Amino acid sequence: MAAPKRAVQFVCQVCGAVTGKWSGRCESCGEWNTIAEETAGGGVGGGGALRGAQKGRVVALVPLAGSAPEAPRHVSGIGELDRVTGGGFVRGSALLVGGDPGIGKSTLLIQAAAALAGTGRPVVYVSGEEAIAQVRLRAERLGLAAAPVGLAAETSVEDILATLTAGPPPALVVIDSIQTLWTTLVESAPGTVIQVRAAAQALVRYAKQSGATVILVGHVTKDGSIAGPRVVEHMVDAVLYFEGDGAHRFRVLRAVKNRFGPTDEIGVFEMTGTGLREVTNPSELFLGERGRSSPGAAVFAGMEGTRPVLVEIQALVAPSALGTPRRAVVGWDGSRLAMILAVLETRCGVRLGGHDVYLNVAGGLRIAEPAADVAVAAALVSSLAGVALEQDCVYFGEVSLSGSVRPVSHAQSRLKEAQKLGFVRAVVPEATADDEDGRIGVKRVTALSDLVAAVAAG
Repeated sequence: MAAPKRAVQFVCQVCGAVTGKWSGRCESCGEWNTIAEETAGGGVGGGGALRGAQKGRVVALVPLAGSAPEAPRHVSGIGELDRVTGGGFVRGSALLVGGDPGIGKSTLLIQAAAALAGTGRPVVYVSGEEAIAQVRLRAERLGLAAAPVGLAAETSVEDILATLTAGPPPALVVIDSIQTLWTTLVESAPGTVIQVRAAAQALVRYAKQSGATVILVGHVTKDGSIAGPRVVEHMVDAVLYFEGDGAHRFRVLRAVKNRFGPTDEIGVFEMTGTGLREVTNPSELFLGERGRSSPGAAVFAGMEGTRPVLVEIQALVAPSALGTPRRAVVGWDGSRLAMILAVLETRCGVRLGGHDVYLNVAGGLRIAEPAADVAVAAALVSSLAGVALEQDCVYFGEVSLSGSVRPVSHAQSRLKEAQKLGFVRAVVPEATADDEDGRIGVKRVTALSDLVAAVAAG
């Protein structure tokens, strides 16, 4: 008798969309040559189909109120990392850490593993990309070779789980990386959507059952998002991105999802020859390379979570010989820049249609809050007019489509940070209160046209 034919399905390796037939282009994400044939019945929600239906067991229900016998978090000892995670690693949680190749993900996690192991807690580091000798070589370079960290080089999910369950559960397990793992439950190559999904599900289940904290390292695609199906980001409790530019020594750890803490905190590190060093005062670091005052440079007083950060906004407006002027942005939202340019032309009479516009956030930091609108507008007008802004002045405020300047949150924290770094003036929205210490002169603006007139007048 012929063996039953196995059901197959076609899965996009980028977005995870499932179709009944192969095609050259995925209809969900639009990518070409990303659809691969996989056996149905594997991965999340499909494991039972391979073994047949089984009767479920009764799960014990517990009351909502209760107390844990141990502390709910493991404090790593790295202050910037603990800040981003919300105070430390939550027991039984799963974290996904992504970042560009060579940005320092493995270095950060080795330092975190060594710091936690130094407190007497058991820590396991599993590498699927490097041999044991290579990991030891990095640990020696960082001066962490004596740390009591359990090390293994393995890619089989079953072998990893068997090793972890052979003894008492560790406090922290680092898996570097999830794309290199494979499990025998599915018939697919490592790195495919179905393998990544099944491996992540098995490790997340182990974290919940054992109480160990599991950190998964994820590769990123060319557009900066973590490779693999988006369902993996929904499985884990926190998603952290390690950002930075190879041309700068600064690294920023940012949380985009955190079930046990805020998602707007950042941790700032400096890459050195002996590893990553914490930066407790990012404003001083981002402004440390400022030279003499020149047109097109404005200092923005921003907020990253609960931390005020001062950073320099650089703009260059130059006459264009092209039919369509160039617009280049680094570290800010390009759509937001287009809006500011439109408001300047329509509401303030600043003609920028025949000029190329280049905007850069110094230090490699990425800014997302709209409070930078006033600083960007001041830098653009300063560059166009060729007039340097006051070097001891900071700017913040949100610009509306009507040209008015709207108030922003945490104004007092921004002013205190500026005063601490030696700034004596601030251009702020009208509704902003004075500095509590009275050491900063506050200039209020109600409309963007007022700021443009003041900058153009010098």
